[in-house]
Amino acid sequence: MPALPRPYLPHEAFVAAARTDWAWWRLVLCAITIVVVYVGALMLFSAYLTARYGGWIAAAIARQMAEGNTPGMALLLFYSFLALAIGALFAVRAIHRRSAAMLFGPRPREGLREFWQVSLPVIGLSVVLLPLGTASEEVTRGLETGDFLFYLPFALVGLLVQTTAEELVFRGYLQQQIAARFPARVLWMGIPSALFGLAHYAPAEFGESSLVVVLWAFLFGLCAADLTARTGRLGAAIGLHFANNVSAVLLVCLAGNLDGLALWRIAPGVAGGSLAPYIATDFVALFASWLLARLALRV
Repeated sequence: MPALPRPYLPHEAFVAAARTDWAWWRLVLCAITIVVVYVGALMLFSAYLTARYGGWIAAAIARQMAEGNTPGMALLLFYSFLALAIGALFAVRAIHRRSAAMLFGPRPREGLREFWQVSLPVIGLSVVLLPLGTASEEVTRGLETGDFLFYLPFALVGLLVQTTAEELVFRGYLQQQIAARFPARVLWMGIPSALFGLAHYAPAEFGESSLVVVLWAFLFGLCAADLTARTGRLGAAIGLHFANNVSAVLLVCLAGNLDGLALWRIAPGVAGGSLAPYIATDFVALFASWLLARLALRV
């Protein structure tokens, strides 16, 4: 087995539990179970809406929930990721027969501390740079300040649910399982990040920029995988993901894309512009956030 680089030595403790029960059939069955639990929960919710309000209203709610274009629908979408988290925790416990808490890594209190160490300074950076991000005429006001503050506590909890669920699946389960069998970093960092990127492919929303968004999500996955390997826990990756989504969903959001809770909205078509300048800024912000996270963690 190739030796890990010195900064990644904590990753060994993170992966150790996954080596005790590694098997292809467990990996495949666990992945299927996670998807089934998540999709099944959404289907049950849809069935309830249909029975309660009728098919037309249920379909309209499902569509608005996917778009997240009102505060209520955006919150409903974020909290729906609780089913994804439950699916991951249940699958690991039932199929791998090990503690689901190990997806977070050893010493959970340290992971919680690392979450705050990363999320607070990265959110602070976004707030400091907010005047620059809202200077363009293509950026319009979203929620009024009073409404934004009212929804903020519920939105923060919802984003924490959403980001924790995604990190449990991609950096928790997949990264652990792949690293337990394949020590090459290109695999245990690259495969979950590629899947994470593909999950963000949305041509209907991003048009010609769809592949660039996928690339951004792939690079974000690599940054999150790097922080997980450097700390041996999931807290830092969740913190980076949470802080990024606070900035991209609550502060300045693309109009028409989960913008129901946003304080400001980017509408490139208003001035005949494109998404390119904003996406380029997002790449720079991602790199800066990753560096800031490492400085805060001293890793």
